[in-house]
Amino acid sequence: MTADAIPEFPFDRPTALEPPPQLAELREKCPVAHVRLPSGDVATLVTRYDDARAVLADPRFSRNLAREGAARLATTEDGGLFNRRRDETMDISEGQGHMRWRRLLSRWFTARKMEVWRPRVQAMADDLLDAMVAKGSPGNLSTALGLPLPVRVICALVGAPAEDQDKFAHWSTTMLTLTRNTQEEVDQAYQEFSAYVSDLIDRNRENPGDDLLSELTQITDAEDGRLSKPELISTVRGLLLAGHETTSNMIGIMMAMLLADRQRFEAVVDDPDLVPGTVEEVLRLDSTLSAIGGVPRYLTEEITLSDVDVPAGATLIPSIAAANRDPGKFADPDRFDPRRPNSNQHLTFGAGPHYCLGQPLARVELQVVLDTLARRLPDLRLRDAPEELRMRTGGMTGGLQDVWVTW
Repeated sequence: MTADAIPEFPFDRPTALEPPPQLAELREKCPVAHVRLPSGDVATLVTRYDDARAVLADPRFSRNLAREGAARLATTEDGGLFNRRRDETMDISEGQGHMRWRRLLSRWFTARKMEVWRPRVQAMADDLLDAMVAKGSPGNLSTALGLPLPVRVICALVGAPAEDQDKFAHWSTTMLTLTRNTQEEVDQAYQEFSAYVSDLIDRNRENPGDDLLSELTQITDAEDGRLSKPELISTVRGLLLAGHETTSNMIGIMMAMLLADRQRFEAVVDDPDLVPGTVEEVLRLDSTLSAIGGVPRYLTEEITLSDVDVPAGATLIPSIAAANRDPGKFADPDRFDPRRPNSNQHLTFGAGPHYCLGQPLARVELQVVLDTLARRLPDLRLRDAPEELRMRTGGMTGGLQDVWVTW
């Protein structure tokens, strides 16, 4: 394969809600393929379900891309979020250190505990929807509900002031750049975000509450080796970033996907029991949340995927969007089926040791939003044609710019 034959990645797409056709073509004919990243480096894209799951779950695929030979994703000098060196927090990113870190946080993110939070999430959603409805139709669902709800929820969980949401939005979008920010802007965002979190920890230490940050601060102050101060700052920064960026984007994507083919939304209006299954199908079929597909990995030893020998030192990107539509895993994979028996086996939240800790909370938030809109605004419609929706570009996360609705 010549250099000119290596396709540029991320791929272009016909419309915001449709996956790039190259993904299905590669999955069928070339499931382990070279792609050229915005940085100019070459990575290996895998598009079949079993291969993508292996890349996400097998410990031979390392999340540490801050090493010699790893492909850089972004156009910044550090190569982007996944390539940036994190010497003081590397211990919690993989192996036993990561398992120690997960044990500290996992009890806060169990499905049972998140169900306890459901009434609080519901109250926040109702409050935000009241404000949107009071302003009148049309409304921008992204800014009225999609952004503020997850921020309010994660801030309540962590113990941060929700009114700082604009700061989180700025820092997170800058840190997740692919092509839109300079290295100086990224460095400044890291410094400001870390200083903010450090100050938040200090204020929380003086006035602790019944929140995750208070517990983690006590663990750090105990100096028993379970969590260092840099690890605490990185953890809280990551929670605020993830709580703002991914679920916020997913709310807009979910409603755009359901209203673009309105029978999907009407089915929920008619049968609220379809809410959980509908959310899972949205999570499975979405191709817009991540611009790059999945968190890239560095291969530490040679391995075979789909009869292709992949050498040690390769950087692999699991295409979640392609894997979630693999006919080898999901029957009639492009069909939207809220009653699909195995729809929750999608890879949107990852797999293995790095399976998303916050997925029970994300599911609760998405279910609450869908149920609330179906009950309160059953005549909800997209203001614009689906093909007029526009994606966010230039970052590692995608999502939609705005989702305007009428009722």
